[in-house]
Amino acid sequence: MLIETDKRGKKYAVQLAYNRKDHETFYIPKNLYFIGTMNTADRSIAMVDYALRRRFSFINIEPAFHSEKFKAFLIHKGVSQGFVDKIVQSMEEVNTEIIRDSVNLGKGYEVGHSYFVPTSETVVADEQKWFDRVIKWEIEPLLKEYWFDQEEKVNELLARIK
Repeated sequence: MLIETDKRGKKYAVQLAYNRKDHETFYIPKNLYFIGTMNTADRSIAMVDYALRRRFSFINIEPAFHSEKFKAFLIHKGVSQGFVDKIVQSMEEVNTEIIRDSVNLGKGYEVGHSYFVPTSETVVADEQKWFDRVIKWEIEPLLKEYWFDQEEKVNELLARIK
């Protein structure tokens, strides 16, 4: 309750269950803003999602594989333009399949560009090796989880993007 914008400030302070001092209270200052992230693919918290949606603003963030900033960042990290194009095309193919599966998956399950963002210290020396590692250890397990009962589909999709 305290994080709702109309319940902030000393007026709404509550006594803490395990306070150290008598009558110790807690409140959220009016000038504090929360920015949270929530993966809509996690359906196990659907009731929490509804409660949050009633109280807060939501902004959808979509994969930014086509963003010029993303492409420029990869080039700055040592990835060639041709390989950037390969990543964009490969993930577009994967995401198209995810969106088409409107029964089990859909738009909220798309693979995001963050899988292909090297850390600030990393310079990509061998782009194929780096790409293969991301696919093998991050994208492949995700796709196998998405289509756990369709191994052939996953294998075919992985073969197309490698």
